[in-house]
Amino acid sequence: MQFELQPTLKGELVELRPLRAEDWDVLYAVASDPLIWEVHPERDRYKEEVFRRYFNGAMESGGAFLIIDRKSGEVIGSSRYSHLVPERSEIEIGWTFLARSYWGGRYNWDLKRLMLAHALKFVDRVVLLVGPQNFRSRRAVEKIGGVERGRRIADGRESIVYEITAEAFSNGPLSRPAEAKPQRATRE
Repeated sequence: MQFELQPTLKGELVELRPLRAEDWDVLYAVASDPLIWEVHPERDRYKEEVFRRYFNGAMESGGAFLIIDRKSGEVIGSSRYSHLVPERSEIEIGWTFLARSYWGGRYNWDLKRLMLAHALKFVDRVVLLVGPQNFRSRRAVEKIGGVERGRRIADGRESIVYEITAEAFSNGPLSRPAEAKPQRATRE
């Protein structure tokens, strides 16, 4: 069975559909927030010319998604599948960003659950690469069951490699529905 890199996936909270060229304006409107990128290795990705490279790469990848809030219909970010390695039965999930109003909660949970469930029908292992200083993303990957497996140089940057296997997914935190996920503590 061949890996379908750009299906439409619908979860409880989000819908993922293939990224299209005409999505530039709505996606850049989300990505133009500098605070989204403040701990990312490419901290200036909020600039139009820098985000244009990201967007073009997403389109060329053949595995990029637009993320939509199912309740409001609002575009809230993007993610993609990349670097399918059939001989290792592995694919990467990455280049994910969400509007700040969707951070730290159930939306990333729903997004990653959808992407992992789909990917693990075709491969045995999903990897996620995160910049060593991107502690926010590292915590998010660890919350969904990612296990650190080393470091890798990709595109001239060092990344921490996290892994989620089919077995770990079926027994891990993402095997529970989003509503069963512990909620983030609120500050009073």
